[in-house]
Amino acid sequence: METWVRFNSQSNAKERLCRAAQYACTLLGYTLQKGGAGGDLLKTVKQLESHMSLTRKLMRLGNSAEAVEAAKRAVHLSDSVLRLCITVSHLNRAMYFACDNVLWAGKTGLIRSLDQDKWSQRAYRYYLFALILNLTRDVYEIGLLMERESRCYYGSAKASLSGTPVSATTPDNNGDLSVTTSASTPSSPSPPLLLPVVPPSLPVLSVRLRKQLHLLVAVLRNNPPLLLDLMKNTCDIFIPLDRLGLYRTGNGFVGACGLASSVLGILTILHPWLKLKP
Repeated sequence: METWVRFNSQSNAKERLCRAAQYACTLLGYTLQKGGAGGDLLKTVKQLESHMSLTRKLMRLGNSAEAVEAAKRAVHLSDSVLRLCITVSHLNRAMYFACDNVLWAGKTGLIRSLDQDKWSQRAYRYYLFALILNLTRDVYEIGLLMERESRCYYGSAKASLSGTPVSATTPDNNGDLSVTTSASTPSSPSPPLLLPVVPPSLPVLSVRLRKQLHLLVAVLRNNPPLLLDLMKNTCDIFIPLDRLGLYRTGNGFVGACGLASSVLGILTILHPWLKLKP
């Protein structure tokens, strides 16, 4: 099993390149169709996209075993939320790859009486569940890092303020200390000022939102692997949503999202430190 997983991992870069080419063909076909290109050119682009898809399915033969092995490793994680999200995500990926392998057998003619639409919908369901769990894991890790960053920020703020007095005091003419105030006591009563009534919750809510946004930006800026994984999963999730009919976005948007997520995946292969762990 480990030998097969080690051998199969060598084809990840090639599969990502084919994936980028496939969704680039999807985007190109949509652009040509909108531009009124000829039917022969559109047919050629669609055939190239189909060939790239079939090549990817061939490269993914046996990826189910790799996903199962990853699920076995994730079971031993100490964090219960990460353990659940990552393990179930890998199991869904294993089922997705299994359905994809059956589809490859049907497209190549090895299984003649295969309902390809049914198996394609089944594969996209498993793919969607895996992406939802991946996004849940990303949001959970962002929440943990924001909480940690908030504790560090307020801890340093309290430490810096601990050496300053609460109120400033100045000596009077007799040498005693008196508290200085911003306004003196008026000699004659002044008429009351009519100020507009502002709900106290709105300014507080605005300040909290700004603080949370600042923490979010700081966390994502200091954690490039988490940022790339969040962007990749966000782009990928529109693909099964469109194919399952849950949220129609069109071939152009699907092609752009697939191409963007493929480029991000290639970056994580070229620079392994950008891959989110575990």
